[in-house]
Amino acid sequence: MSTNVKGIEMDLDRFTRRQVLGTAGGLAVSTLMPKAALAAPAYTFSHGEFEITVLSDGFISVPGEILVPDVPAEERAAILDRIDAPGGVVRAKTNIPLLRKGNDLILVDIGGGHKYQPSDGHLAEDLQNAGIDPTAITKVVFTHAHPDHIWATLVEGGGLRYPNASYHVGASEWNFWMDPDYLTNMPDALHEFAKGAQRDLNAIKDRVVMLKPGDDVITGMSVLDSAGHTPGHLSFELAGAEGMVITADVANNQIVSFEHPDWKFGYDTLPELAISNRFKLLDRAATDKVKLLGYHWEYPGVGYANRTGNAFRFVDAS
Repeated sequence: MSTNVKGIEMDLDRFTRRQVLGTAGGLAVSTLMPKAALAAPAYTFSHGEFEITVLSDGFISVPGEILVPDVPAEERAAILDRIDAPGGVVRAKTNIPLLRKGNDLILVDIGGGHKYQPSDGHLAEDLQNAGIDPTAITKVVFTHAHPDHIWATLVEGGGLRYPNASYHVGASEWNFWMDPDYLTNMPDALHEFAKGAQRDLNAIKDRVVMLKPGDDVITGMSVLDSAGHTPGHLSFELAGAEGMVITADVANNQIVSFEHPDWKFGYDTLPELAISNRFKLLDRAATDKVKLLGYHWEYPGVGYANRTGNAFRFVDAS
């Protein structure tokens, strides 16, 4: 189930291994939030037949030159001044929706599990605070297989953190990360990502459900193609009212991605495709008044896109 990815335009070639992987581990303690600030209070709302609680895995640290790689230093600094970015390092929040419909309890992504950066891995305590036992989760849905989205799959010792869940993954995403020749086919900066993805995807292979755009996870929750951030990146649309999209990383930041949708983001594997799909999603959201929920936006990451010329503005709806 592998795919040859030679020739793919990977913007990550431009960054060092440490920039991509070791960001938080090398930061001074002063740039990290105190532990009490990591677990945000749960924000709950209803949409159609779904009750949605936005939980938090904490945050990850992203260098400013990765969030905004292709602008002059002064312009980058002016943008970072408007974002939670002490010392030019962005504290990108990790907002994880828990969906309840009927007998289903669905997590969309599950965070880093303390395996990626020191400031992530807090979903477990947020679930506990919300009164949810991990054994009650019926479905885990992955938008893509980056570490801050799936590295919490296994608990210490190797068992599944959500032992009674089925696991839903984009088929293209699975094929990309499970490439047995990733050491040759992917840039060095992605090797640790691939190693972790293969560890976690192999752990769920007996209970995986492969997804493709147009599929339903359950009735009222459909799969959208939002490839570019990764080759198989998916978003998810919920039925009800004007609609709602769980965007994941198609729009990574509530300021940069909206106000400058044509700017590259350093973690995007296919940057031109990512830009195209980002603009399509925001354009549709602005036109149809679709509610959005973003993974790395300021908690709880729920809002709308308003059009401003050829760009957009994020409007908080929490």
